[in-house]
Amino acid sequence: MRKHLIVILTLLTLPLISIAQETVEELKKEIETLNNRISDLRHSFNSLEKSIEDIYWFNLVGDAAYIDKVILTGPKPRVEKNPTAQGVGNPLKFYSYIFIPKGIDTKKKYPLLVLPHDGVHSSFNTNYTHIIKELVAQKYIIVAPDYRGSTGYGKGFYEQIDYGGLEVQDTKASRDYMLENYSFIDESRVGILGWSHGGLITLMNIFEFPESYKVAFSGVPVSDLVARMGYKTERYRELYSADYHIGKSAYEDVEEYRKRSPAWNAHKLQTPLLIHTNTNDEDVNVLEVEHLIKSLKAENKKFEYEIYEDMPGGHVFDRLDTKKAKEIRLKIYKFLNGYLKPESGFKTLAELEQAAYTDF
Repeated sequence: MRKHLIVILTLLTLPLISIAQETVEELKKEIETLNNRISDLRHSFNSLEKSIEDIYWFNLVGDAAYIDKVILTGPKPRVEKNPTAQGVGNPLKFYSYIFIPKGIDTKKKYPLLVLPHDGVHSSFNTNYTHIIKELVAQKYIIVAPDYRGSTGYGKGFYEQIDYGGLEVQDTKASRDYMLENYSFIDESRVGILGWSHGGLITLMNIFEFPESYKVAFSGVPVSDLVARMGYKTERYRELYSADYHIGKSAYEDVEEYRKRSPAWNAHKLQTPLLIHTNTNDEDVNVLEVEHLIKSLKAENKKFEYEIYEDMPGGHVFDRLDTKKAKEIRLKIYKFLNGYLKPESGFKTLAELEQAAYTDF
């Protein structure tokens, strides 16, 4: 009797289990649809924010520089989403910002600085306002690429990210564009500087294209992706292992992460280089930069560096508007100026402050 009862109950509950399974599958599909819509909305908001930032640039820097935003091309996508689609194999289009000091004499020659922005899936924004003002006041011309993977240009461009890969070549393409299109740039006086991820791009550019840059500054640079994957969160690691990016974790393909890491490419250094880092950096742990420094020393490379101790500001310690941050930037500029010889290079902190922080 008991066995019969179990059989009857089983037969009665089977349809309920089937219905429950169907309901779960439907819920999963609805959640996926909602997530996609949220993602689309995020990219729409990023595009709006980028448009506002572009207007803001003119308000903040328009009195000191001619500002342009140009479309150019880098290498074709690393992975084609639809290998049989029309236009497959075309170079990837991206934007770069250009800042030219007002009042320059176009019959003369001026130095160029390439400034790749920081951040994974970030973009060049007005956080760099005072740095741009300081540079144009010294009569530098600046190009700042929004290389592949930058935000503000839609989901498709966002998913072209190639951290430490083709974005390095996009940055080099911006440098080449400037030399090809502006006759008043001195091709023998081209430098590159960047912070954080921009610091990584700076390093990889001088490693891969040493003949293209006279000097480089790399601030708090991401230096060792293998170590970085070890101390960052799973959510951060997923940015790299995403299907549209590297597609594998460091555990699955450690060599790919080494290839994209400056510390593992130190043997390639030929360009004069200054490195800054900070012991209380909350983003790029100082151990990454220490590994880079030790690797460069092991290769008997000539370079300069400074490890700051617990400087206020952590990751952005030398990009703040404090007196100490300005003093550190002045040291950076003096290093660059020694090689690039800008027409109005700063000699004192007062000159820096007058150029970037006063309107009188």
